[in-house]
Amino acid sequence: MNRKSVQITSKTALILEGGGMRGVFTCGVLDNFMDRGIRFPYSIGVSAGACNGLSYMSGQRGRAKFSNIDLLEKYNYIQLKYLLTKRNIMDFDLLFDTFPNKIIPYHYDKYAQSPERYEMVTTNCLTGKACYYEEKNNPQRIIDIVRASSSLPFVCPIAYVDGIPMLDGGITDSIPLLRAQNEGFTENNVVVLTRNRGYRKQIKGTKVPPFIYRKYPLLREAINNRSKLYNEQLDLVERLEDEGRITVIRPQRPIEVDRIEKNIDKLTALYEEGYQLADTIQFL
Repeated sequence: MNRKSVQITSKTALILEGGGMRGVFTCGVLDNFMDRGIRFPYSIGVSAGACNGLSYMSGQRGRAKFSNIDLLEKYNYIQLKYLLTKRNIMDFDLLFDTFPNKIIPYHYDKYAQSPERYEMVTTNCLTGKACYYEEKNNPQRIIDIVRASSSLPFVCPIAYVDGIPMLDGGITDSIPLLRAQNEGFTENNVVVLTRNRGYRKQIKGTKVPPFIYRKYPLLREAINNRSKLYNEQLDLVERLEDEGRITVIRPQRPIEVDRIEKNIDKLTALYEEGYQLADTIQFL
């Protein structure tokens, strides 16, 4: 593997894509960073990236991996039956209540004391626009935000932040590189993706039927435009990468892990790939 050197400055950001269970790749990257004491002045996470980034911000090495792999193996929290019992393909009560409060308590105090900025991305159902939240002092609001950021359309219920209906941040800003740049972080940014280089979404001709999210027409419009926007973001990432302006850590081959993958061996292999690829980056 070729090694690359990256100078972290006061204007360097870490950007974490989502991708459901493909986010175990990001878990490997972030555990590597924690093992080496690598921190960024500003990080931003979307969906699964927001969840994994929270454990990184509190310095809880291995916590995200435990949630995505060990906890899944023990509790099997992704099941179709939850669509009937909880209107959710995942057991969010386990993931956003029992887990952070009882199984491996989240270190809210350490997160609050961290000097670095951290934003999480959600999608506002009323406006169809991305919302960016920073919260370090209110544990319940932290959970509300990350839960909303992770609420996939169609298979998860609408979540609420400050009483506003929200869904998955990946609908409107899957790779928030421009957000980081607009916040002033324009030097040597590091982007962690969960797809191989060259991947693009198919631009589907179908539209969200008007009876789905009928109270939220702008949300339907955002979902319909999602694939096009995501491909444009990937175009930007690859262009800036080729120009040497950003560093991208991504899986090297098309991956076999689905968004709601349950195969523990596949998930473990993807985690290990993330850890190993992060090790090829030397931070100065």
